[in-house]
Amino acid sequence: MVEQPSRGRIVAPYGRWEPATPAQVAALFSAMPCRWWIAGGYAIELAVGHRVRGHGDIDVMMLRPDQLHLHDALRGWECWAADPPGVLRRWEPAEVLPPSVHDIWCRPGPGEPWRVQVMLDETNGEDWVSRRDPAIRRPLADIGTTGPGGVPCLAPEIQLFYKAKNPRRKDEIDLLAVLPLLDAARRRWLSEALSHCFGSHPWQDRLA
Repeated sequence: MVEQPSRGRIVAPYGRWEPATPAQVAALFSAMPCRWWIAGGYAIELAVGHRVRGHGDIDVMMLRPDQLHLHDALRGWECWAADPPGVLRRWEPAEVLPPSVHDIWCRPGPGEPWRVQVMLDETNGEDWVSRRDPAIRRPLADIGTTGPGGVPCLAPEIQLFYKAKNPRRKDEIDLLAVLPLLDAARRRWLSEALSHCFGSHPWQDRLA
């Protein structure tokens, strides 16, 4: 593992991370009868097509209505829900998580390292709806791209939107890596989303 991220918001004992690779995630998730996307820093790398930086975890985005499919894909694994404001608890197969829970940590068994973090996002009909601001939405067919090996990944401008709230050094690295690949439409969407949520944002000058 190259980088261990800060996990200060989680107050329960949680153990170490050994993130799965995008190819390993695809092997686990490809049988699910629903949509999913690699998210986080790996989504940026898949868009760029090469390694950008080290990663302490790997994020996968799913839609909230599809959450129970995760137990089938990870049969035999432990799944833990991150309850706000920061308590990690077992998520049982029959439980439908409340709207306040967005993050699920997954590992093959007790004492094993965490391998995958799943984030639940919202929908309205055939639209993706940002959990950060329900006014930010796009057709579901337009929120993802396909990375090397056919791995589905979140569109880079949407991932950058989520990273923009409190940009860290790694978020700035991701922005610089993928910015040259964003066409005018993707830059415009991100700039408008940032303007709607934050008024002004330091990334907007670089998107112009």
